[in-house]
Amino acid sequence: MTLKGNKNEGLKMPVLFIGHGSPMNIISENKFTQNLKKLGKDLPKPKAILVISAHWLTSGTRVLCSKKPSLIYDFYGFPKELYEIDYPSPGLPELATLISKKLESFNVTCDHEWGYDHASWAILKHIYPNADIPVLELSLDYGFNRWNVKPMEYHYQLAKNLTFLREQGVLIIGSGNIVHNLGIIDFNVDAPIMDWAKQLDEIVKKNLLHYNHQNLINFKEMGNVANLGIPTWDHYLPLIYTIALQEKDEPVIFIHEGFQHGSVSMRCIQIGKN
Repeated sequence: MTLKGNKNEGLKMPVLFIGHGSPMNIISENKFTQNLKKLGKDLPKPKAILVISAHWLTSGTRVLCSKKPSLIYDFYGFPKELYEIDYPSPGLPELATLISKKLESFNVTCDHEWGYDHASWAILKHIYPNADIPVLELSLDYGFNRWNVKPMEYHYQLAKNLTFLREQGVLIIGSGNIVHNLGIIDFNVDAPIMDWAKQLDEIVKKNLLHYNHQNLINFKEMGNVANLGIPTWDHYLPLIYTIALQEKDEPVIFIHEGFQHGSVSMRCIQIGKN
């Protein structure tokens, strides 16, 4: 399958990691959402978008194959306005099926039951507000619980097999958060950054700039700050998928840097040029 109908024919799409943070960012006007809106204007328009979602955890990896995926409001206790927002982007079953076949050795299968969780539509609402680009999601193989999750290296190697999509004009987005500990957040969105959270975020930034993928895979060796900042793998794993798609000498651009709630890194990165 070759995707057609894009003026950027033959252009290798960049890869993104977006720290999506609280669902309140869906309706907030802040530096983070402003940078996402700017990003949508700066990027070449993709033929399709594949989101690796921190909020779709499965046993085995799945790709969303629905033609018209539903919207999932996978958050609770937020203002009514959030549950009234729509993002009616179409799916692209043909591409999803191709991905499942290309990654057959990793047992990637089609899924018709899931929809767009807020790891995808909450950020795409700002980047591509017209919802006129087909969107697919890829789940994270998390076993039956966080103790059975596949090794980091497994996820890294799986992601490398998605490289062909960049050549076909597909924008791949890992959506999670580098530092994400909801157990010790400050409910004030503008709370001072916790020292350990800032330290971990800076360590990850340094490794990103120096192409130290192995250090990022072996994040536990970063010490106690990693234990605090990455208590579970779900929000960190999308970063591993993003860096796996980085080719030699491709630059890392920081689209946004900052924190919310004192312990949630909102760092967003772009790999590759526009």
